[in-house]
Amino acid sequence: MKQSTSIAIETPQFWGQNYQLIDSGGFEKLEKFGEFTVRRPEPQAIWAKSLSEQEWQKLSHAHFKKEKGSQERGQWEVKGKVPDKWFMPYQSERLHLSFKISLSSFKHVGLFPEQASNWEFLAEKIPLFQVPNPKFLNLFAYTGGASLVCRQMGAEVTHVDSVKPVLSWARENMEVSKLDGIRWMAEDALKFVKREARRGNFYQGILLDPPAYGRGPDGEKWVLEEQIEDLLLSVKEILDPQEHLLLSNVYSLGFSTLVVENLMNGIFDVPETAESGELYLNDNSDKKLPLGVFHRYYHRL
Repeated sequence: MKQSTSIAIETPQFWGQNYQLIDSGGFEKLEKFGEFTVRRPEPQAIWAKSLSEQEWQKLSHAHFKKEKGSQERGQWEVKGKVPDKWFMPYQSERLHLSFKISLSSFKHVGLFPEQASNWEFLAEKIPLFQVPNPKFLNLFAYTGGASLVCRQMGAEVTHVDSVKPVLSWARENMEVSKLDGIRWMAEDALKFVKREARRGNFYQGILLDPPAYGRGPDGEKWVLEEQIEDLLLSVKEILDPQEHLLLSNVYSLGFSTLVVENLMNGIFDVPETAESGELYLNDNSDKKLPLGVFHRYYHRL
């Protein structure tokens, strides 16, 4: 029987003092990104905060407040001189990257620090490939953290996202990380994969981080529960059967580790070495904030 593995990201391990989850609770989280601390909604933080409201107000440089009736859209209330963008380094034994941080109208800042666990998995496994310069496909790739990792480790990278401003953001991350050569595609992910399958193209690595809900560049509707199986079946058609890496990350309140395991085991020939579980971050009071379910493996015949 395959065992699920819960992975905690110890923020000082890779981020140093650049990132901290200071506190969480009351459906919010308080985070330090470089020099600035932001306060924003977090639907899974249903417990009580450890710090007082006065402390949250004192520490935060920017506070995201949702529009009435919206789960994502809203406005930032900024105090002091918070710039339009600033940059944050990421350094580990294998990786040396830099990321642009900016306050978006959808509460995001362009970086998901918990993904460092997946980045380190990629950095460890890509050098094992017997194929030189393995081809990697990053779907729903957003601002490109995983794309940068794969490129820095020597992979040929195709980065697919339907939102053009996000592609520009990812390109800027590539440039400040002193990388080049990533192939950018403003595409609907499912359409792109199906077209690659018709063309007979194969990839040695495929990364998926689909949202719960989204729209493609031509208004294509994406609903995770309704379309994830179709996407995974299409992904299987373009995954190199001889040697491949498959990494999936899902952030949806309706998806548990068991749901993702059942999906993957029902479609792919998942090896016993596969890892799955929850990604989470510890805040400074040691409360564990869950931030997605992952499933990942590297396989060679």
